[in-house]
Amino acid sequence: MEIISILVYIFLFLSTIISYPFLKKHTQHKLKTKPKLPPGSMGWPYIGETLQLYSQHPNIFFASKQRRYGEIFKTHILGCPCVMLASPEAARFVLVTHSHLFKPTYPKSKEKLIGSSALFFHQGHYHTRIRKLVQNSLSPESIKKLIPYIETQVISSLESWVSSGQVINAFQEMKKFSFNIGILSVFGNLEGNYREKLKENYSIVEKGYNSFPTRIPGTAYSKALLARQRIQEIISEIICKKREQRLIEKNLLGHLLNYKNEKGEMLSDEEIADNVIGVLFAAQDTTASVLTWILKYLHDDPKLLEAIKMEQMSLYQANEGGKMPLTWNQTRNMPITHRVILESLRMASIISFTFREAVDDVVYKGYLIPKGWKVMPLFRNIHHNPEFYPAPHSFDPSRFEVSPKPNTFMPFGNGVHSCPGNELAKLNMLILIHHLVTKFRWEVVGYNQTGVEYSPFPIPMHGLPTRFLRD
Repeated sequence: MEIISILVYIFLFLSTIISYPFLKKHTQHKLKTKPKLPPGSMGWPYIGETLQLYSQHPNIFFASKQRRYGEIFKTHILGCPCVMLASPEAARFVLVTHSHLFKPTYPKSKEKLIGSSALFFHQGHYHTRIRKLVQNSLSPESIKKLIPYIETQVISSLESWVSSGQVINAFQEMKKFSFNIGILSVFGNLEGNYREKLKENYSIVEKGYNSFPTRIPGTAYSKALLARQRIQEIISEIICKKREQRLIEKNLLGHLLNYKNEKGEMLSDEEIADNVIGVLFAAQDTTASVLTWILKYLHDDPKLLEAIKMEQMSLYQANEGGKMPLTWNQTRNMPITHRVILESLRMASIISFTFREAVDDVVYKGYLIPKGWKVMPLFRNIHHNPEFYPAPHSFDPSRFEVSPKPNTFMPFGNGVHSCPGNELAKLNMLILIHHLVTKFRWEVVGYNQTGVEYSPFPIPMHGLPTRFLRD
């Protein structure tokens, strides 16, 4: 028995020695194939690289990261570990083909100010049905009916800027204009008293949106929460009046009021208010920022401005010197102006990135994106990549004479969470440019050609101080 035991031990020992290289190779293979985190720096504890992100020109921060680490890298901003993705394929992976693995994510403090039922905080069935309502209210068939009202607002704004005779903050004035168009698209013709109350309270909410989220009385965030409650009360009052009058229009509010699900249930007043505030919020700063950049880009290129003016004057003359309103077909026949808008969207890249959150561990190109980490497709990097846009930092609308490659132009996002109001935004820009160049001119004062500030979107320095004059 003793000899047999010794032989068994010798057999096991020799088996171990013989199999060790194979076991080692297998173990190494497993270690090699286990996904690892993307390269990159997590910055300082808790603060991460937030200060770098918001203190540098976005081109510098994002481009330097991409040059150092490649098209996928990790960082830590706004208190969250993040994976940044800088290729069209990666953006499509997150926003389109595998969007179910990444949920929209916003800080709770911001969600409270807009409303938890707002469209862009959701995915799945609720998101699908609310998005359809918003899309229907902002479809070309719907917004073409708004052209006369948008024209009235454009002319009123331009006249007020000229009559003041003052140098104005172009961005702030464009925000007022965009807010009024947002009110029009949501409510239709709203009584002036309601409009002024909404504007007054919305301004308070906006000031608190990017402030430190404390409920201490007197702080910007605390004031914003109170103003948000007042906005909801105003919207509830408008809803009550519309129902009493049985006046259900084809605007966004009308679509929300008229909705019933398969069980016959209607949206609550709170759900309606959240989505109305969400649309107003999404419509204002982004459109205003692009319009401000358009003023700057046209100011910097007199030849391009002259080409735009010639294109618009032909329409102006066809409308008997502006006596007749623009038509939908005319707004579809402004090729140079349209290309200027597209190039402004690309160059400015108002939305530099979007936030998503991994709902599970995800492996992309061999790298691990851990569950709970934020994921940021970098639109700005893609829009400024010389592989897709030669001389990307030069303003050149002619590059849009041919369609850009798929997933390389995403100023309004991509996939099921892309902006449903993009056609209305472009229509506002086309109409404003038409009336601006055919009847007025503008001078930029105290000009800084390269200065950029953030509010939080990138805009020309000091909001582009401008004086408007009658032509």
